[in-house]
Amino acid sequence: MSAKPPFLQRLFTLLWNIINTTRKLIINFIFFTVLAIIIIAIATSDEEIVLDNQTALVLDLSGNIVDQKRFVDPFEAILSQSNNDNPDAEILLADILYVIQNATQDTRISTIVLNLSNLRSAGVSKMTDIGNALNEFKAAGKQVVAMENGYSQNQYFLASYADTVFLNTKGMVSLDGLSRYRLFYKSALEKLKINTHVFRVGTFKSAVEPFIRDDMSDADKQASNQLLADIWASYSSIVAKNRGISPDQLVLDTDTYLVQLDKAEGDSAQMAMNMHWVDELVSAEQFRLAMIEQVGANKDGDSFRQISFNDYLSLTAPLPQFVEKDSVGIVVAKGNILNGAQPAGQIGGDTTSEFLRKARLNDKVKAVVLRVDSPGGSAFASEQIRQEVLALKNAGKPVVVSMGSLAASGGYWISASADYIYATPTTLTGSIGIFGMFATFEDALTHLGVNSDGVATSDWAGLSPARSLNPNVKAVIQRHIERGYHEFISLVATERNMTIEQVDSIAQGRVWTGTRALELGLVDEIGDMKQAIAKAAELAEMDQFDTKLIEQELTTEQQFIQQLVGASAAYIPQSVHKSSILESMLMQWSEVIEDFAKFDDPQGMYLYCEQCDF
Repeated sequence: MSAKPPFLQRLFTLLWNIINTTRKLIINFIFFTVLAIIIIAIATSDEEIVLDNQTALVLDLSGNIVDQKRFVDPFEAILSQSNNDNPDAEILLADILYVIQNATQDTRISTIVLNLSNLRSAGVSKMTDIGNALNEFKAAGKQVVAMENGYSQNQYFLASYADTVFLNTKGMVSLDGLSRYRLFYKSALEKLKINTHVFRVGTFKSAVEPFIRDDMSDADKQASNQLLADIWASYSSIVAKNRGISPDQLVLDTDTYLVQLDKAEGDSAQMAMNMHWVDELVSAEQFRLAMIEQVGANKDGDSFRQISFNDYLSLTAPLPQFVEKDSVGIVVAKGNILNGAQPAGQIGGDTTSEFLRKARLNDKVKAVVLRVDSPGGSAFASEQIRQEVLALKNAGKPVVVSMGSLAASGGYWISASADYIYATPTTLTGSIGIFGMFATFEDALTHLGVNSDGVATSDWAGLSPARSLNPNVKAVIQRHIERGYHEFISLVATERNMTIEQVDSIAQGRVWTGTRALELGLVDEIGDMKQAIAKAAELAEMDQFDTKLIEQELTTEQQFIQQLVGASAAYIPQSVHKSSILESMLMQWSEVIEDFAKFDDPQGMYLYCEQCDF
């Protein structure tokens, strides 16, 4: 008998060897390519950044301006590094303010050039903080200029702080105002025979409306109209003041727009000049020459003398302090409030509680500023965090809340017990309400010929998405929701020295701007992060103090990998960064996953603001 293996076995063995060898070659090629990139990066990383006198700081604000960056795996980050058009890119508000404040005192920086072409989102409150810093820069006798091929509404808000607003000769300024439109699924769910069970308290708690209606309720329209009007009033008054025009000159009705466009002979750029939205129309080459004339040419002579935002940030980064001093601890609560441990960019009940606990147990931390930028989420996790705020106060450490763009629903819950609350004029806050929701599919399954039947020892044991919901069970769940709402308004009444009736009249799930919240007694003062830190120090009776950011620390390995990735990113070909199909798929899946992740409360109760997405 032949010992030779069968033909098919030999064939598959050969094929596997070919595949395995090819796999190893590919892996080795990728490994040595990345290794070469890292070696090149390390070899060139010692190049010293030299800052000459009369230099322009190019403030490149690419991506989304946030209070805290989402955690991104270092290997994943290499795909998006150096990609200015990456929609997921994030830039810290604190870094922007730090850079502008340093540049204000730096005699070598004479001008800031705003590069806003890749600015995605920020929120009026964060942009106002940046604008205030730019005003201080100008008050020091320095110049701010903005140049774009076209300005979106967000971009134009920041550009309005410039001494000179340049626009490309073929560009335009897009000012549209604000709107809030949603998709409604009631009819679609009925056709699919999906039964949605909704439990809520609050006339204005409209998060569930898309699942139970085909249009926006009158209450939601009323609240949304008032909210949008307040936000737009703040936006238009600031921009109009910056540009020296009337607020009603910003967004034109269609008839007036056509008249102005005809005056400009259909030229959008000229119309922007006529409306005093911009100061000069220039080509890219004309702008280059104008800046060379203003600050001088660089060493190569091909552009103006400049330093990038990232280079200036690294050049002026503060040295680490080895001797810890008395400080105001800063804990950032940014994102959806979820249970358990969560990465940076989300608020975990366990994680954020741990940060507050660290501040409480650190003898050098004398007070805490809780920076809240959240639409809320899990009721359980929100209360878990609030309990740590109370523990801080009981330990004799004042807690001051600084509200960012939004601190609504669960975001307000974790803020309510603070010693002092600051909001910005356009902070979205309130949304004091609670809801629960889930779907059952018994009718859809029956339609497909699938039926559920069996026995159980109680009504609770038989609960399933495949079975109809017992009316008595519905009543119990609604009672829990009502109890949750009563606890919410009682908490606010106690902490804000109001009656339950007063809170109920301004609650019901309604969202307010910071300005309105101040009038209603939901916050103590209009102010920014700087004022909140000063207030915390005052309450702790500290004349001299440092600030200490308390956050999740990266492991030594993660820090090392991130440094390598950051150093080598500039050497990765742009073709590697731009994979539109991959990015599109990842974005779609991440949005779906994030939506599901919002709803993880163990009792199925949520303090979440659905109106905080504009």
